[in-house]
Amino acid sequence: MATSEVLLIEPVEGLGGEGDQVKVKAGFARNFLLPTKKAIPVNRSNRKQIEALKARRAEREAKNLEDAKAQAAKLAETQIGIAVKTGEAGRMFGAVTSIHIHEKLSEAGYEIDRKKIHLDQPIKELGQHVFIVKIHPEVEVEMKIDVVSENPIVEADAEEAEAKEEEASAE
Repeated sequence: MATSEVLLIEPVEGLGGEGDQVKVKAGFARNFLLPTKKAIPVNRSNRKQIEALKARRAEREAKNLEDAKAQAAKLAETQIGIAVKTGEAGRMFGAVTSIHIHEKLSEAGYEIDRKKIHLDQPIKELGQHVFIVKIHPEVEVEMKIDVVSENPIVEADAEEAEAKEEEASAE
């Protein structure tokens, strides 16, 4: 089968990024990449453009890395907590997942893709838990979340009420 060598002007899913020189089937290049201006054919006159695209891509990736590091520093300082419904013994109903964490981070003003939040498994117990947010391929942040009960535990309230009754009866 005939192949063509093209230079990608913009990233194409599953093929490559801006400035990449790739070999594709001639029909794909002729019918899709070239008419949509996603690529140009590689020839001697396009060599300067290849270098310019690679330089622009390197600048963009460096800027994205800096932005990711700045966002990671802000995230590392952020504390989040989630109140969950619990039964009488303090057991949770359901579990806390990356969806719940994503909602809390969105409320705090962070725009992070839900797929970048990595939990080993859904959280099914009260307390403090650790999860990872992978902001960039080279930058990840370890964060902590406090999972607390939105209902006061009935046993503790009963003990406090008994203690108050004993104090009142002693007087």
